[in-house]
Amino acid sequence: MGLFIGTHQNKLDAKGRVSVPASFRSVLKKMSNAGEGAPVAPLVLRPSHQHPCIEGWTEKGFEALSAPLDNYDQFSSEHDDIAMAIFGDACPMETDKEGRIQLPADLVAYAGLTDSVVFIGTSKTFQIWEPEAGARRLAEAKAAVRAAHMTLRTGAPA
Repeated sequence: MGLFIGTHQNKLDAKGRVSVPASFRSVLKKMSNAGEGAPVAPLVLRPSHQHPCIEGWTEKGFEALSAPLDNYDQFSSEHDDIAMAIFGDACPMETDKEGRIQLPADLVAYAGLTDSVVFIGTSKTFQIWEPEAGARRLAEAKAAVRAAHMTLRTGAPA
């Protein structure tokens, strides 16, 4: 499968390292076209614009984010502001041979992480949360979907 799904809790060690869930590493390898047995799964981490968590992206997904910037004059203040907001805090990463990543201290502080983290799949990206905050956010999202009677459309548009 090529999607980040599920909720996975892992320990954050004293050096700021955490194991990326195996299913997420599989998606990263698939999206990066890394060969079988390749120890490296490239990804990009950045602070979320909406929540106190860290977003995780495949390299290709993060590169696709820059495409809409082509709609702005490269030397405009709008282009500069959007580029800085999206890319200025981003951190390219690779997993080590054990599947761990080193979370940057500024992102750890931003998300309020301590000794345990929760990875939550969000389809083409994933989020890294402090466990209680992640559980609250997941419950809020489910409640909002139920309250608004949201559904996903399938098939051809009407």
